[in-house]
Formats: sequence, C-alpha cells, structure tokens
Amino acid sequence: MGLDMYAYAAARAGQQKEFWDTAELAQGSNEYESKTVARPREIAYWRKHPNLHGWFRAEWESLGNEGSFNGDELEITWDMLERLEYDVRNGELPQTQGFFFGNNSDADYYNDDLEFIKNARAELFMGLKVFYNSSW
Repeated sequence: MGLDMYAYAAARAGQQKEFWDTAELAQGSNEYESKTVARPREIAYWRKHPNLHGWFRAEWESLGNEGSFNGDELEITWDMLERLEYDVRNGELPQTQGFFFGNNSDADYYNDDLEFIKNARAELFMGLKVFYNSSW
C-alpha cells in the first residue's frame, strides 16, 4: 500500500469514475473498455510524492471541501498550475506526512512535476479539463 497519485484529462468531472464503473476487460486484450464513456487520458502518475499531494489537498480544502482527500477528484485550473509551478520551482510544496505517504520526494519528482504542468496546460488549451486524484 502507499500513496498513488494521478492526473488525467477528461471532458468532464466524474468521467474517470464512470469509466471504471462501466469498464470491462476487452476480449483477447489486457485493456479495459467501456461502451458508454471514453477513458480519460492519464497525463501523470506519481508514487509517494507526499508534498505534492499536500499541495493539492490544500487547494481542495480552499474550495470548502472536508474529509480525508482519498479518492476525491480535484479539477485543476490555469491559476492552480501557475501557483503550482511557482511552488515547485521554488521548493515551496508543503511538508506533508501520512502513514502510507513515504518521504519527501520533491527533488526526485522535480522534472516530472514541471513536465506534468506543461502537459496539463496543453490539455486545458485543447479544451479538456484536467483532474487530480489519489488513493492510499
């Protein structure tokens, strides 16, 4: 077990959950398909990057949400990406701890974080929405 973190592009909120609720393993393949909804495109995956998770949790809470922030979808906006880029580049992600979260991995993920920001901006530019979600 551990902190698994995802960012994906989709047409609308809830599409990721709807896909997995209706997906079935395609015959003769190791891929899942849904007859009712397109699979969102994964644009980033992190394993145990607690400070980034803490950053997204603070954004989620600033929107009035409460709870464990485990399996909760957060829509990422242009403004969030601006703030996130500043915080990543300046080493200002909040120190975050949790039982399954692992240790500070900001330096290990630095380039991946900046690549995610670039890719998320491209998805938003193309008219899609970008979401963050996690499981621990």
